Amino acid sequence: MAGNNAAEIRVAGTGRILVAPVGTLAPVDTSVAWAAGWKDLGYTSPDGIKFTKKDKLDPVDTWQSVSPARFIYADRDLTVKFALLQMNEDTLPFFMGGDSIAETAAGSGIYKYDLSSNPKFNEKALGVEFTDGNAITYRFVIPRGQVTENEEISLTRTSAIKLGVTFTALAVDDTKPLATFLMKDGAYNPAS
Repeated sequence: MAGNNAAEIRVAGTGRILVAPVGTLAPVDTSVAWAAGWKDLGYTSPDGIKFTKKDKLDPVDTWQSVSPARFIYADRDLTVKFALLQMNEDTLPFFMGGDSIAETAAGSGIYKYDLSSNPKFNEKALGVEFTDGNAITYRFVIPRGQVTENEEISLTRTSAIKLGVTFTALAVDDTKPLATFLMKDGAYNPAS
């Protein structure tokens, strides 16, 4: 609907971030539960989640004009940035780039994570869900992507450890979307 409408202002009141192996089926609507392969990464910092879409357009310059004659799409970047607050068997490997955590000896209660000297690709599917009140639910799914940037980890006595990451979407193939939004929100109904 065109014009001012306060009922169409959205606040991501509460939400969550989930990851799964690439190829894990994502829900097809906002009322279906996430499949068993999806893992909730838990608490995030109060900054929430930041989405960025950047398209790079290269100009086609001509001899006959000082302004471009047209543009060519050169690049599309879709990133999601957030900081995880929980430290566990899902969050630390996600932040560090893969591999797994293992108990040093059966029943010891001591766990070890080895950061490989040779980086490996750690592609994942990413899901974001948030609600605004009881009637509005949004889901955002990137079927294939990877953590491409890590923020420094600060260990202080006055604040929680944050595992800050930037997750970048990767194309599955030419026929699949880079990402999908699902909205249970009447504001998108053209009849309203």
